[in-house]
Amino acid sequence: MNVVFIEPYRSQLLPLSYTKPVSELRCGILKMKEKWEKHCPSFTFSNLTEDYLSEIWPLHIEGDNLFLNASVFPNKNLVDSLIDLKPNQALSYNNDIIAYRSGKQGEYSDAIKYDKDILILKNTWDIFKFNHTAIKDDFDLLTRNKKSEPLPEHIVAINPGQIFIEPGAKLINGTLNASEGPIYIGNNSEIMESVNIRGPFALCDHAVVKMGAKIYTGTTIGPFSKVGGEVSNSVIQGFSNKGHDGFLGNSVIGEWCNLGADTNTSNLKNNYASVKLWDYNKQGFADTGLQFCGLIMGDHSKCGINTMFNTGTVVGVSANIFGEGFPRNFIPSFSWGGKNGFMTYKFEKAIEVAEVVMKRRNIKIRAQDIKILEHVFEISQEFRRR
Repeated sequence: MNVVFIEPYRSQLLPLSYTKPVSELRCGILKMKEKWEKHCPSFTFSNLTEDYLSEIWPLHIEGDNLFLNASVFPNKNLVDSLIDLKPNQALSYNNDIIAYRSGKQGEYSDAIKYDKDILILKNTWDIFKFNHTAIKDDFDLLTRNKKSEPLPEHIVAINPGQIFIEPGAKLINGTLNASEGPIYIGNNSEIMESVNIRGPFALCDHAVVKMGAKIYTGTTIGPFSKVGGEVSNSVIQGFSNKGHDGFLGNSVIGEWCNLGADTNTSNLKNNYASVKLWDYNKQGFADTGLQFCGLIMGDHSKCGINTMFNTGTVVGVSANIFGEGFPRNFIPSFSWGGKNGFMTYKFEKAIEVAEVVMKRRNIKIRAQDIKILEHVFEISQEFRRR
């Protein structure tokens, strides 16, 4: 079957979805698209996304298509229900369309109600909110009928049956506690000396946990990332570094980001009130309903040493933050500065940095990547003028 991902919640997932389709966001161990590919290996997938993203993620339409909400998490029962859909039928859950089968976008005649619970990624904070469950589901998906590499003798393992180590992973010493959920250690990843980890936890391919780190439940460290210090219930999408001490909690960090030494995020207000977060739809702050919410940071953003992020801070794409004190809790894309104010980060300088950062991972920035960043630079000007 030809599957086309649609994005009804894209604007609510900004700034993370500025630079990629929703299907490319990671929650748990896998990206949303990768989850569906594992559940439906015979299906083909493409994206109905923003025009400026379509050069890298093109749309493929056939005479018969399944238009699938990219924010929906798959499971076997849901997949079976989708396969049973007839042409011009849709599957709905509460007020959400999960998918519809049609020759053209938006065309279906009747909707069937799906009556079992599912997760739908509607907001940026859902990524860390759902991450405990998503890690468990992905763990089962990735390790089914597979055998783990042996646990090194010098690792203290609690509930070792829920610890899975892929080939090439290096574990020096430390504690892996899987009593509250599984621990997944990806291909060619590394856990350095004296690290303490509580599951559910995912360390993706080629990622590194630095010496003495303390990692709490519900955390994912995406591929080729390096993480140290204290991390709790956070998702690092990939290719990003938090290499030193400092606290990161209830947060989502995009790709190609760097958090300077001793960067700290507040994830709880002093008065314990519900956290408000910048909403790109409202162009103002909206109540998340969460007591714990830290930092949401878009791709290619950086912060200097000793940066302090207030509870519920949103940082856009390719921002550069530095200096003492707390910066504002909404920092638009391509901003340069800190507590004392921001100016526009010159586009050419931002691209120079991106080229250097990506080259360190042996990845060359593409002309299409630059076009995407240029588009984000242009559309984010209205926020930088405030």
